[in-house]
This record gives sequence, C-alpha cells and structure tokens, in this order.
Amino acid sequence: MDSFSTVIRTASHEQHVEAETSTFMSDLLGGRLGVDAYARYTEQLWFVYEALETGAERLAADAVAGAFIQAELFRLPALERDLEHLRGADWRAGLTALPATQAYADRVRECAEEWPAGYIAHHYTRYLGDLSGGQIIRDKAERTWGFARKGDGVRFYVFEGIGNPAAFKRGYRERLDSVRVDELEKQRIVAECKRAFALNTGVFRALGDEFPMSA
Repeated sequence: MDSFSTVIRTASHEQHVEAETSTFMSDLLGGRLGVDAYARYTEQLWFVYEALETGAERLAADAVAGAFIQAELFRLPALERDLEHLRGADWRAGLTALPATQAYADRVRECAEEWPAGYIAHHYTRYLGDLSGGQIIRDKAERTWGFARKGDGVRFYVFEGIGNPAAFKRGYRERLDSVRVDELEKQRIVAECKRAFALNTGVFRALGDEFPMSA
C-alpha cells in the first residue's frame, strides 16, 4: 500500500501541474512580465499566509495539525520585508486582495478554525511548494529583476532556519504518513489538497487577467 504522502502527491498531480503551468506563472518565469506583476503576486501571497499563520499558534496544540506547526516555515515576516522592498514603506496602504485570493484565504482560515485536518492540506500544498518549485521563482526573480541573491524582494523563498531542505521535506512527508486520522478523513484531506491547488490556480488566472502577456 502506498504511503499517505504518496497518495496525496499522486492524487493531486493533475491539479498541481495545472497550477504550475498557468499562463501567468509561465509568463512570469519566462521573463515576459515586469516586476510589478511579481510584486502583485507577492501581495496576494500575503493574504494566503496571513490566513495560514495567524491561527498557527492555536493549532500547535492540536492532536492532528500540531505536528506540522514549525516556526522555521513561517513566511509572513519575510513576505512583509519583501513587500516593503517592492512597494515601499507604506505597502500596507495599497494592499488589496483579488476576489480569487480572498476566496483562497477564506478557505484556509475556515480550515484553520474549524477543521485542523483540512488545514494540513493547505499547509502541505503551500510550504512544500515553497521549498521546491518556489526556489525556481526565487532564482528567476533574482536574475530577471536584479534582486540580491536571497536578499530583499525574494526573502519569502529563503528558509534561513532550514539548513537541509531535502531532509526537511523527507521529515515532513513522514509526518503526513503518521497523521492520526482514519481512512475516510485521509480521503477528505486529499480532496482538500486538490481544492487548494484549484484555489491557487484561480489566483493565477486572476493575475493573468490583470497582467496579460507584455511581449
């Protein structure tokens, strides 16, 4: 029998690929969009991670989700430093969520408050993505827009508290495999992972509408 982490990865593969290959992300990584599109994307991330991390302290004591609450993953401080660099000291004044982003953040918050097992699905899709594909975004942003290597503007993607990302990801998957829920709840978590990727894709589509290809 496949491990739970393998089941999640396999079951959500199609949604994962759809998110990664969205027109907006393809244009962003292809250097066809300007730094303003990158900044706008970073703003949207703030809303999602604010929802993920605001309730994290309470969830740390939860029997199901508690094992996943690790301070070295938290991204809000880094995001805020990036936004100050990208938008200036008054970045909060112009911060707005796209409707798709608001829907995403609302779902994350709903799971954090009412369904800790569902929260794990969003935690997994976001943070393991940041440690994996997110590094491609960081590298591209540094080379395309001249950010200092692992400096302001890309700090969101720099996990200073994680010395060995590969080992950390292995440990994370072991936590998934050991999650204390029954098979039906595991199926619900898998479904929520698919929903998380779909919500993320919705944000990319909205950003694509706001930033059509500039080439």
